[in-house]
Amino acid sequence: MASAAVSDQQNAVGEGLKALIQHLQQLYPDQPNPLQVTTLLKYWLGGQDPLDYISMYNNNGDADRKVPPHWHYVSFGLSDLHGDSRVHVRDAGEQSTRSGMGFELTFRLQKSETELRQELECPEKPVRPPTWPANLLQAIAFYCFQTGNGLCFGDNIPWRKSLDGSANTLLQNLLVAQDPQLACIETPFGTVDFCQIVGVTEEELEQASRWNGRGVLNFLRQDVQTGGEWLVTNMRRARSVFELFPETLLNLQDDLEKQGSDLAGVNAEFTFRERQTQVKQEIVDFHTLNERYVTDENNRDSVTLVKREVTRFPQSMSLSSNSLHKSCPLDFQMPAPDCISLSSIEITLAPYAAKYLLLAIKDRIRHGRHFTFKSQNLAMTLVAETVTGAAVSKNDPYSILGYWIQVLIPDDLVPRMMEAFSNANLDGNKAPTQRLEFEWPDKNLKLIVDHPIQTLPIN
Repeated sequence: MASAAVSDQQNAVGEGLKALIQHLQQLYPDQPNPLQVTTLLKYWLGGQDPLDYISMYNNNGDADRKVPPHWHYVSFGLSDLHGDSRVHVRDAGEQSTRSGMGFELTFRLQKSETELRQELECPEKPVRPPTWPANLLQAIAFYCFQTGNGLCFGDNIPWRKSLDGSANTLLQNLLVAQDPQLACIETPFGTVDFCQIVGVTEEELEQASRWNGRGVLNFLRQDVQTGGEWLVTNMRRARSVFELFPETLLNLQDDLEKQGSDLAGVNAEFTFRERQTQVKQEIVDFHTLNERYVTDENNRDSVTLVKREVTRFPQSMSLSSNSLHKSCPLDFQMPAPDCISLSSIEITLAPYAAKYLLLAIKDRIRHGRHFTFKSQNLAMTLVAETVTGAAVSKNDPYSILGYWIQVLIPDDLVPRMMEAFSNANLDGNKAPTQRLEFEWPDKNLKLIVDHPIQTLPIN
């Protein structure tokens, strides 16, 4: 029986790759051998690039749908291509329905006028597509492999640098959409989604972070200037969708007021401390937890330490999971930590994150949700009264669970905080230049906007 099982597995090697190729051949029957970027030293042999292949297809677009001609890039390697654990190892008894990480990456790049002219003037000489999108997909895949974080439709990636290396493009950030032509397929090793990477402006990223990525993607689909139905990235686009069509911003603001925001958290440095000298169980503040973290971190294996280093790659700001516990995206948590309750709390938040305070209260807490600020070592979640599964309650509004601080924002405090943050002009994009203090004595809560003084681990 064992020999038969091994034989069957060996016969299945490459079946995941074959399934992807067959799916693409249905879309591009005239391009059985597309140009490919191939990794010479595969990741599973010690190479640095996790994607085995990136195919580059010539897509003529769709004139009826106003989709321009473009290059279509598709990755191979985030899903399970071989089924023999050389890349994606499954635990014994694991019943995952997803192949590998469950998705592959795609990118659509609008052809330049020069490329279109060359195709027209010299049809016998194929034009070679740019290869920089392949490097972009490799970088995103590397982040996914090293952190274990997958991508979801609607996620955003604050890349904040030119996608193609040029100095005159406004598209310096990314949104994640479902590829409109490839959708989702079933392979011998599970399902595979196709996550299309879409280049966007800073304003589009900002609004996607504030509201939700899917909503902004729907705005982009409405016109060929912003990508059209297939969300083709045009690196020469000079204006955002909100500049081209101002009414979309009004629609976004209306939906934000009615439905709230999907943004469940951001990366931001903060510190906290118990304001009273007498605490219920033990003195706990940022420095105490930080010392614990350093000790725990030093006891971890080197592979995990490398993983933490790589997480400095720009992360998606869209922590959009409705699960409270999934909104605490820390690499390491103590097993079954004891919950420590604080009778009061003082929080210091970095100025660059102050603009998210009003969003957190107005567009998340007010709608019965939660919002997380994640620093290097700690996470702090503001929790509405109606959130289930929290470690806080009206009797114990401030709790520490491992390296996770939870702060209850009761219903009667919401309008007061909204008014205070609005009066301090925290609804703009500029960070405060002076120290700000907000205090609600009846709640034993104080919030300071200033540069946190932190003692960080020494790597």
